[in-house]
Amino acid sequence: RAAGTDEKRALEELQLRASLANEGDREHLLENPGIISIPDEQILGGLVHVAYRGPERLGFAAILLDGDGTIELDGLFIEPAYWRRGIGRMLVDHCILMARKTGAHAIRVIANPHALDFYHSCGFERLDTTKTQFGPAHRMQRQF
Repeated sequence: RAAGTDEKRALEELQLRASLANEGDREHLLENPGIISIPDEQILGGLVHVAYRGPERLGFAAILLDGDGTIELDGLFIEPAYWRRGIGRMLVDHCILMARKTGAHAIRVIANPHALDFYHSCGFERLDTTKTQFGPAHRMQRQF
């Protein structure tokens, strides 16, 4: 379901837990604790979607509408205790359904090196490499 503004803090805390669970991100996050922030406009625009099981928040995905026939998967974070259970793939599929409703033909993501195998398994193909505040990352795309 779409995230509510009352969930912002809980989602940012979830993002921090998930990010700290990746060794490659941990040091940079600990040095820059304020780096995690979900813009209010993204939540208010219905661009952040949360996976629940009952009352339990399992993860979320955030997208950006690029206006060029694509959407950007801006964030995908799953509670570490629920990794490798299909929740990330379910959220990617949900974002693709949302993208199709906007008339988009592709979804893009900037993937950390530790997430490459996941995105490949979801049908994304590598476009090129780019620099991020966390270091080099891969721009990937999935056509639909």
